[in-house]
Amino acid sequence: MSVDGATRADGAEAAGVALTWREAPLPVKAVIAGIMVNRLGGFLQVFLVLYMVAGGYPEVQAGFALAAHGAGAVAGILLGGWLVGRIGVRASIVSSMTANAALTAAFLYAASYPVMLLLAAGTGAAGQVYRPASAELVSRLTGEQRRVMVFAMYRLATNIGTTAAPLIGAALVAHSYTLLFWAEAAAALGVAVLGARLLPHDRPGPTATGPAGAKAAPETEGETKTAAGPGGYRAVLDDRSFVLFLLAILGFSAVYTQYLSTLPLAVRERGLDIFVYGVLVAVNGLIVILCELVVTRKVQRWPARIATITGILAVGGGLAAYALPWGVAGLVAATVVWSVGEIIGSPTMTAYPALAAAPEHRSRYLGASQAMFGVGSAVGPAAGVAAWSLMGDSVWLACGALAALAALAAFIGMPASPKP
Repeated sequence: MSVDGATRADGAEAAGVALTWREAPLPVKAVIAGIMVNRLGGFLQVFLVLYMVAGGYPEVQAGFALAAHGAGAVAGILLGGWLVGRIGVRASIVSSMTANAALTAAFLYAASYPVMLLLAAGTGAAGQVYRPASAELVSRLTGEQRRVMVFAMYRLATNIGTTAAPLIGAALVAHSYTLLFWAEAAAALGVAVLGARLLPHDRPGPTATGPAGAKAAPETEGETKTAAGPGGYRAVLDDRSFVLFLLAILGFSAVYTQYLSTLPLAVRERGLDIFVYGVLVAVNGLIVILCELVVTRKVQRWPARIATITGILAVGGGLAAYALPWGVAGLVAATVVWSVGEIIGSPTMTAYPALAAAPEHRSRYLGASQAMFGVGSAVGPAAGVAAWSLMGDSVWLACGALAALAALAAFIGMPASPKP
């Protein structure tokens, strides 16, 4: 056993944070850094409604624009999984971020509501095309025994950027919305430049790098092949076990996102100050940012199915506990439970599609799982608020039941393999 790692039961070394980062190829580090930069500049989704209302648009129209942005994001993820097999990882990331920069800047010059809707959908799509491409690159250049930890780093970069972006954006809005939009465009363009300079030249080919999960062999001319399997997403739909995993992702994401929509209603209904809701969200953010890599060092040695099911059930159990009639301390305790569930299950769920897929279909599997999470994140809040209006606190018990069904789907769909 190394100082920085631990030996798994199957003999492979499950590395710690420092060793995994040292061993990661430069393109993987570039992708993780690019994700953080992109998320640090991700202001549009947070401030779109306020920007449009300040510009004189009705709140309902602003809400539809935000919905268009979300729908575009789901479409962009699916498009990204397809593009990797057509133009390669590097071109997908560079074109995605370049287009996102241009469309974001164009918001400042939109003269009508239909144009605003098109730009909202366009930025949503362009801003997400890079995700399957970046996940494909990380998977391709990272061996199986390192993949869960690397994806935990990937998530950490996303979470840090997402947490800090509203604070940075608020400071920019205090000056002007013009500065806000140009700052986001500059961040996206910066990621495009980073990708163009540091990512390997790749081209679509019949196979990627040999066996799934194997580390790519260095290319003497700086060029690698990208998986490009036939049939688009047909291979994903034909894999019935993976479809069950996708249903688990859908249920998990629909339950998980209730903290953004239903939880503030529950806090207000109990007569608590909205500051309490802010504390609960902050508790979740702190646990994810401070603890996920530490927890992943242990969890990466678990079978993927066990890590996934444990994470889903803990999230469902923590949310179900909100149904109990307790005060602030109880709400904080329930938040800790589902936050721990998030950091147990999410890195494995993020990494698993690359393990389940044949190399030529890896980008589609990654894109499908990311898109399914996006669908759950879009449908879940609306369904949760509607259920809350009918059921009150019983909606939290329904969340626990849905999480149990998602865990069952994962149990059936994922093999009992010792490898994460």
